[in-house]
Amino acid sequence: MGESLKTFVGGTEVEVPNSIPDIRATLPEERREEFDLAINEAGVHEIQAVMRHWMLEAVPDPEAERILDRLARDEAERRSVA
Repeated sequence: MGESLKTFVGGTEVEVPNSIPDIRATLPEERREEFDLAINEAGVHEIQAVMRHWMLEAVPDPEAERILDRLARDEAERRSVA
């Protein structure tokens, strides 16, 4: 197993799962089938990107989600004006 990875969420240090079984166990039940499919379909050149995506999804960050939602709304508004 690799070295433990950590990040900060809301000012608190949290561990980030860094293996397929750990990521899968951390995900909500309804996301696990999609995770399995993504992992099983990833080739040697994509697996790291797929793992990174799901590692971050396994550790939700509400503040980052709010920012992304706001950016999506801003973009949608910008497109509707154009």
